[in-house]
Amino acid sequence: GSRSAQQGAAGGDGSAGGAVAHTPSTEDFSLSLLDTNLPAEAETELRSFIAKRLTKGALFEGMGNVASVGLSIPEGKVGCYYCRFQQESLLEMATLESDINAPEYVVCFLGGSEKEDTFRLELDKYIQNLKINLDLEQKNLEACVSPYLRNWFEDAICPIQRVVQLFQDKLGSLLHAALSYTPVEVKNADERTEKDISRFLAAASLQGLVQEGTMTSLCIAMTEEQHKSMVIDCSGPQPQLHNAGSNRFCEDWMQAFVNGAEGGNPFLFRQILENFKLKAIQDINNLKRFIRQAEMNHYALFKCYLFLKNCGSGDILLKIVKVEHAEMPEARNVVTVLEEFMRE
Repeated sequence: GSRSAQQGAAGGDGSAGGAVAHTPSTEDFSLSLLDTNLPAEAETELRSFIAKRLTKGALFEGMGNVASVGLSIPEGKVGCYYCRFQQESLLEMATLESDINAPEYVVCFLGGSEKEDTFRLELDKYIQNLKINLDLEQKNLEACVSPYLRNWFEDAICPIQRVVQLFQDKLGSLLHAALSYTPVEVKNADERTEKDISRFLAAASLQGLVQEGTMTSLCIAMTEEQHKSMVIDCSGPQPQLHNAGSNRFCEDWMQAFVNGAEGGNPFLFRQILENFKLKAIQDINNLKRFIRQAEMNHYALFKCYLFLKNCGSGDILLKIVKVEHAEMPEARNVVTVLEEFMRE
């Protein structure tokens, strides 16, 4: 009942197509179509799907959801990202004057399969930028919104794929830089390529998956080692890397990306990236468990050493546990011994 009397919906299209809605016979809101590139029948089905979600109160302002939806299109069942939002300035006014009747919007993007939830954060950010830039005082909504919406797939979904295709067999060094929080400097690149590389590094890092203090300390340590900054020169057809590091772990995963490039599915690349991070986290947790055992057991210390030698990512794992165990004397001693073994 608290929803506005006039709700709109806008949408863009990736591999499948998408957007919503006309007027369902629900008492507390109506849906008006702003933009779509779906066929009429599928658009009606999507409108009905969104109307049901709105009726249940299942859409929170600014927070995207991903669900599987069956539509009358060749793909049949697709993943649907949908997000309800209000223009930024009107949202602030609405909190001050609770009776304000500001229009709200629902954006839907269709693509991938019903299992794809991997790009939700990128799409939330995409909608956030739309909210900031949307000026409802301009009556020509189509001119300011449509071009932005129609680029959603290229801008929010494809950066990882573009980076894989650009770096190819040099991708291992980029994965290594992301895992180890090595500072990266990009030279002679156009704006889109520079953004793509930055987003790939952010997506491949363990931000949010390991303790925040660890990440901060790692960033400080790596930034202080200025000679270890990696430089990417994009002046030629293929990027040239300077001061690049890599290890067997990153090279193996690079191969998985290169093999996946034949199919050219951006959702697959994102899934490989998530699996890469998951394996790195598992290795960190295993090493930490071995270190706890090694505090009291010399055989466990040897197991630590063997694990570091064989996991393919010992250089990075050792840095991470060294930072995490800096305040723990026994564990710190174990790490120091391991460092000496690894150097030898």
